[in-house]
Amino acid sequence: MKLKIPNILTIGRIILVPVFVITFYLPGLLGDLIPFFIFVLASFTDFLDGLLARLYKEESKLGELLDPIADKIIVATALVLLVMNDTIRDYEVIAAIIILTREILISGLREFLAKSKISMPVTGLAKFKTFIQMFAIAILLTGESGNAIVSFQDYNAHTIGIILLWLSAFLTLYTGYDYVKKGIDHASS
Repeated sequence: MKLKIPNILTIGRIILVPVFVITFYLPGLLGDLIPFFIFVLASFTDFLDGLLARLYKEESKLGELLDPIADKIIVATALVLLVMNDTIRDYEVIAAIIILTREILISGLREFLAKSKISMPVTGLAKFKTFIQMFAIAILLTGESGNAIVSFQDYNAHTIGIILLWLSAFLTLYTGYDYVKKGIDHASS
């Protein structure tokens, strides 16, 4: 089977995860910037593979299967690492848990509804939520070096990242509600 470019990008995103984890533990500036760039690259390929698949009509069952898995793996890995090193701490962990819970729940619902040939198209708001989520995580990955990169008046990179993480968590709840409602309506009919 010959792989198309969108699928190669998706598989590449999965392969990047161990490299992402290893570089996260590099000391100093390298440990801040390399994982940041890997995460940004992975986020961009998420956008790019979907765009190319639609543009060149190369949508496939393999891409349909792997794309959401690749997205969830990189996001879950980043959030776990950020919690482990106390970048996300105390009550902020709730935002990370909301995001991870929604990802698992929606994956299960999609699989359940797919058996009945019911699709759950991604809404514009859900795409915006994903952008904010990826942006928040990317900022948080910059660690101490982030303050030299991202600074807005009195707010440092960490504060901006946490604010965006909470915004993403609230959007996650809001967009997740539609999916859950659709799943419950179908399951109870």
